[in-house]
Amino acid sequence: MTVDLQRTVKAPSSFAGTGLFTAASTTATIRPAPPNSGIRFRRTDLPGQPEIPAEVKHVTEAPRRTVLKHDGATVETVEHCLGALAGLGVDNALIEVSGPELPAGDGSASAFVDAIENAGGLIEQDAPREPIVITEPITVREGDTTLAALPSESSTLELLYMLDYGEASPLSRQAHSFALNDGSFVTRIAPARTFSTAAEAQAAQAMGLFKHLSPKDMLVIGEHGPIDNAYRFEDEPVRHKLLDLLGDISLVGRPIHGRIVAFRSGHALNHQLARAILDMDSRTTGPLAEGAPAMEIRSIMRLLPHRYPMILIDRVIEIEADRRAVGVKNVTINEPFFQGHYPGTPIMPGVLIVEAMCQLAGLMLSHKLERTGKIAVLLSMDDVRLRKAVTPGDQLVIETEAVKAGARYGDAQCRAFVAGTLVAEARVKFLMVDAERPL
Repeated sequence: MTVDLQRTVKAPSSFAGTGLFTAASTTATIRPAPPNSGIRFRRTDLPGQPEIPAEVKHVTEAPRRTVLKHDGATVETVEHCLGALAGLGVDNALIEVSGPELPAGDGSASAFVDAIENAGGLIEQDAPREPIVITEPITVREGDTTLAALPSESSTLELLYMLDYGEASPLSRQAHSFALNDGSFVTRIAPARTFSTAAEAQAAQAMGLFKHLSPKDMLVIGEHGPIDNAYRFEDEPVRHKLLDLLGDISLVGRPIHGRIVAFRSGHALNHQLARAILDMDSRTTGPLAEGAPAMEIRSIMRLLPHRYPMILIDRVIEIEADRRAVGVKNVTINEPFFQGHYPGTPIMPGVLIVEAMCQLAGLMLSHKLERTGKIAVLLSMDDVRLRKAVTPGDQLVIETEAVKAGARYGDAQCRAFVAGTLVAEARVKFLMVDAERPL
């Protein structure tokens, strides 16, 4: 089995320019860094040359950009640099900055990519990568913007962004997607520049921002398209949003395997998702996650026909063919049903607790029949009892035992626990049918 190794840049590379927001003249130098050190920024202009780790816990929210702050030192507009590093597959690097903000270049990630490639590219290091695997759906929302991280059977990060600012915007509806392992980042995503509508640019300049720039220096979009400029791609704005998203999500500090879908998200929501991914990872590597699971999410998705938002088993801890199984469902405030059940007092619907038990029972019965192309279809439920409310932060530990199992029929007793307390139970019966024709 091939081990995916960590990478750093082969040699130092530098470039200079002015900051997008501060207009400060700065130089950025990207240097190699040892394994497991991650991405760090160093303010060489400050006493003691303080370092700022590129981690979401150091984000200090600022309009239209990502700013990191640690021990009193800040570095601004880091998302394009971080997007370049993530897109190239850099795990460890030290970025020295001679001022408060990274040089903007042309507003894309190309300057960072070109500097690294011109200095020899990347080298592998003697340490394995340890990706965060998205094992459960995670959704964050703010107003009419949405961002979701979903499990995927692919061992990479896939990104999809949908941009729609409404009929009044000069920007058309756009959607674009790419995967980190498809080799398209350098040509399709990195060159996409930061953008602004004409109205936004005028309002910003009235506040004293961007006075060192003109529409020739950045992508300003008017009613009839770019002003004194031209698109590099017809859908350049949505590609740049993908670049921003990639840079912000990389603040989890490790590679991500999963699928991220965005609708109109910006930096603040991107940061929320990064925090939620780290929260998921901390829960799924807790006491119940010690050792390899009997079935991880990709194996589960091969057997269950369900998909987001209806796949309700995150991991199977134990499974004995068609006799017994123990599984886990991590309940988070990001579950989509909590928006309406109930907004003021979030409670997991009892029918979904029962559905989670049924899914585990179906997995147990289907596990032995995986190669036969059969799936378990629910026939009936008896003796259903909901004994205690399940709320965000709870971990459902579900147990199923087969009462009777055959090639065409299954009967199972199910129980669900939170912290050792029984919260639900049911007797469920299934019919094993062809996966191609379940009904």
